[in-house]
Amino acid sequence: MELEDYTKYKLKRKEELLSVLEDKDKLFVVSCNKCFKEFEIAEEPECAKFEQIVAEQGKAVLGCAKTDFLCNKTLTAKKLESELPAEAENVFVISCGLGIQTVADLVEKPVYAASDSIAYRGHHAMALTALRCEACAQCYLNLTGGICPIVDCAKSLINGQCGGAKNGKCEVDKNKDCAWEKIYQKLKKQGLLADLLNQQVQTRDFSKVSHKFVSQYVKSIREQRFEGYYGGIHPTENKEFSEHLALVNFPEPKSVVIPMSQHAGAPAEPIVAAGDQVKVGQKIGEAKGFISSAIHSSVSGTVTAVEPRLHPITGAMVMSVVIESDGKNTMHESVRPAGDLDSLTPDDIVNIVREAGIVGMGGAGFPTSVKLKPPKPVDTVLLNGCECEPLLTADHRVMLEFADDIIYGVKAMLKATGAAKGIIAVEDNKPDAVEVLRSKTADIDNIEVVVAKTKYPQGAEKMLIKRVLGRAVPSGGLPADVGAVVSNVSTAKAISDAIQKGQPLIDRVVTVTGERIKNPGNYIVKIGTSVKEIVDYCGGVIGDDVTIKMGGPQMGFELKDLNVPVLKASNGIIAVETVVTEPENCIKCGRCVDVCPMELKPLYFTKFAGMKNWQGFKDFNVMDCIECGCCQTICSSKIPIVTMIKIGKQAIREGK
Repeated sequence: MELEDYTKYKLKRKEELLSVLEDKDKLFVVSCNKCFKEFEIAEEPECAKFEQIVAEQGKAVLGCAKTDFLCNKTLTAKKLESELPAEAENVFVISCGLGIQTVADLVEKPVYAASDSIAYRGHHAMALTALRCEACAQCYLNLTGGICPIVDCAKSLINGQCGGAKNGKCEVDKNKDCAWEKIYQKLKKQGLLADLLNQQVQTRDFSKVSHKFVSQYVKSIREQRFEGYYGGIHPTENKEFSEHLALVNFPEPKSVVIPMSQHAGAPAEPIVAAGDQVKVGQKIGEAKGFISSAIHSSVSGTVTAVEPRLHPITGAMVMSVVIESDGKNTMHESVRPAGDLDSLTPDDIVNIVREAGIVGMGGAGFPTSVKLKPPKPVDTVLLNGCECEPLLTADHRVMLEFADDIIYGVKAMLKATGAAKGIIAVEDNKPDAVEVLRSKTADIDNIEVVVAKTKYPQGAEKMLIKRVLGRAVPSGGLPADVGAVVSNVSTAKAISDAIQKGQPLIDRVVTVTGERIKNPGNYIVKIGTSVKEIVDYCGGVIGDDVTIKMGGPQMGFELKDLNVPVLKASNGIIAVETVVTEPENCIKCGRCVDVCPMELKPLYFTKFAGMKNWQGFKDFNVMDCIECGCCQTICSSKIPIVTMIKIGKQAIREGK
């Protein structure tokens, strides 16, 4: 006896399909790859069986759209828009009831169920769709135009309405539309009402599991999922450790190690040698190429070595300049104000920023001078004050204590780019920063402070553009493609320092925090300062099971060796409890697809990595991934998805 594969749905009996197919032609088939099962990259057999039955009847199939998680309305809508041919007259769906209802809700053409949802264990509808399915194994959707009489009718009536509806509303729930009214109206519009009225349906089995516990869960979080942009998560913030602590100058380091690679693009080339005397703000590394950045000394003293040293992010040995401080902090002659902003031209501002070695300080480290010369006209400079990573509070404190400098930086960026408007976006968990910035921009017509509902990874530039401007950056595109330049609030402050003081990027605010750090704080730290020195100054760590990261808990880099320097983009040093997990096999639950803000399918990357299928990575647009970690955080199988994504990206960059 052949065992039945109970994974969400099964194809209807051939006799039942033949009766539905009898007077229909020009078919389009939509098929869902089953979820909540062992994940395999293989075609589900139901679609092939159905197409065989259709072919035997001499019917024309105009196409077939196969996808994962058909109940994910956002992604399904895009797929149908691109693949459903206009000449198709009938749409047959092979999926559980959620997928069938989703398609019926999206297309005007008649939709028919080619399959039945079947009994299952576990949660249904992880795609957070408003639609529901009771997996009753008695799917009536091919009779009712894709509107389910079981879950949409308060009384689960299967042979027509009860007569108690008033003005189209259910007598049981006056806020609910009568399901049968909707069914009649839809079928009448499609010319199929007579078919329904001529049929009687068998009494259903009411012993099946209820959908209500799932629908209550879905309702509670659906709005959050679509707040501003698709996907994202709401991790515990834990900002209370340090958000109330004012900025403090970190003690002068005895020596600094300054890597020539602290930015995206080509490393800088050292222009000093061992034995040279240097001053604060003196250039010690020359930018090499268009995408590169100058490097400056953060202390005055003696260069003791120019040699490879351990890099905290890459883990590789990179060329670095080691300087022993003389403790005098003697400023270099080049550190002087650049002049009044009104007297500077856009090119002057770009050159000042380039010479100051300013890069994105939110974590990416992209040279800011390149951003200030966008390849296309832009209308908006969007400043990121979200700081959406848990634990980190560096940008929060910068907004509170250097608001004037941030605003000055925005004005400089507006002039450099030619944009008409500046927007500072701050998440609603920082009301004090919002109040300060709004009070200081109240009389500035072209600068606005926008409050965004807290959600991770809102600070990612593509998410922020979608949330604040309602514009979608195309796959492989740049913010300039939609008329925007995005920068971090600390970067804006650095621009102000470069113009008003002549100070290059030689220090930054670093949050030292986490449940395993003894004395959290927010410090102004000189670039090149040892992480070990900082951790020791803060009292060290608590306990033995400690993981220390540079950056936040989501996108930060674990430090195995603390004898590494603070970089221009190092916004945090966190000490958290070590969590050890054993990854299990993917069960294709779809959670990673639900939370991916780039609308990718991360589960495939885990499979492709094991197969070394680099073309698969390309086909599924892995280079669009921002490595935010949402998928890995939500993964029920505890799979290190981001690690596998990085492997795939590296293989593609190497031309594999």
